[in-house]
Amino acid sequence: MTVRLAGVGKRYGRGGRWILRDVALALPPGGIVRVEGANGTGKSTLLKVLAGVERADRGTVEVAGRRAYVPERFPPALPFTARDYLRQLARVRGLSAGQGRRRADHWLERFGIAGYADTPIGRLSKGTCQKVAVAQALLAEADLLLLDEAWTGLDRAARGELDAAVAERAAAGGLVVFVDHDPGRLAGLTTAGHLVKDGTLHGIPVAAAGPDGPRTAIVVRAERLPEHLPGNPGRTPLADGAVRLEVAAAHSDTLLRRLLGSVPPVHVHSVAPAEHAEGGRP
Repeated sequence: MTVRLAGVGKRYGRGGRWILRDVALALPPGGIVRVEGANGTGKSTLLKVLAGVERADRGTVEVAGRRAYVPERFPPALPFTARDYLRQLARVRGLSAGQGRRRADHWLERFGIAGYADTPIGRLSKGTCQKVAVAQALLAEADLLLLDEAWTGLDRAARGELDAAVAERAAAGGLVVFVDHDPGRLAGLTTAGHLVKDGTLHGIPVAAAGPDGPRTAIVVRAERLPEHLPGNPGRTPLADGAVRLEVAAAHSDTLLRRLLGSVPPVHVHSVAPAEHAEGGRP
């Protein structure tokens, strides 16, 4: 699923200024793309156009597959409990009732808010409400995930879970486009960056975890490893039945979090720099 924008322009009102002008963009699947820019330059507008929340006034927008979006401001005054809201969104996105229940419960548990599942959204704290906002997008397992300052208001553990979820979505072939005020957000995982300035896009370098950078080896034992893992680690079966996973060091923390939370359980035997790990390099 490749996203393509060609000659895209957006303004508010017939006589309003152009927020976006002649934007061209092509993004392949499996990427994590950062969008930067000063306040009011059009970052949020770009994400809304990609999400289909706003229509471009000029140009073409090609987005195939499922889209999910976390807006900069989530409306808390909704007539649902947290659990009911997530299940409702699951139905809207075409999931069966069973899938909706399982995914809603999974993300409520993963973000540590299962205890608030039956609390009306309007009575949740700002941070808990933000976790619900993020969960509603993640449960869709979308082809295109759009995050507009989604980390704002989350506690440290929840920020780590969102980092891991982004890596997992990209590892599964999804495309993630995000805006965040922290310049270090997803450093080493980001595959491309774009600066919005004067209504146009400018490519910017990102700190990528290249194939020649430091790597980490994780030796595990498991009845069954998850099919998709953050960082797309190499897998080498060892003689004793264990499996050696090798991944760019920047992905290792996210990969470990995913392994330790897997069902059925994955037993982590050792973690070491790849050149010093058991079994050597594959």
